[in-house]
Amino acid sequence: MHWIVLILSGVLEAVWATALGRSEGFSRPGPTVVFAVALLMSMGGLAYAMTALPVGTSYAVWVAIGAGLTVVYAMATGTEPASLLRVLLIVGLIGCVVGLKVTSGH
Repeated sequence: MHWIVLILSGVLEAVWATALGRSEGFSRPGPTVVFAVALLMSMGGLAYAMTALPVGTSYAVWVAIGAGLTVVYAMATGTEPASLLRVLLIVGLIGCVVGLKVTSGH
């Protein structure tokens, strides 16, 4: 259960990061509200996951999921350029996250 919450919290990290960019310095109410709600839920989920999972592994997985999804979304929407190298680096990031999960002992 803790791993599922951690993964969902990582997804919410990508949501709040994207919403933060779209809020234009908190001047747009819609993205600002999405940012605030997703941030609170993401942090709450991370805190819950850390009650049963190692702190270092939890944080690394949370950041990797959030960062990876944020970049993939930005490339898919054309906000950031896509390239083979960038895709390979994201695949490597995912591989590292899977490796942390496999070796965590939980």
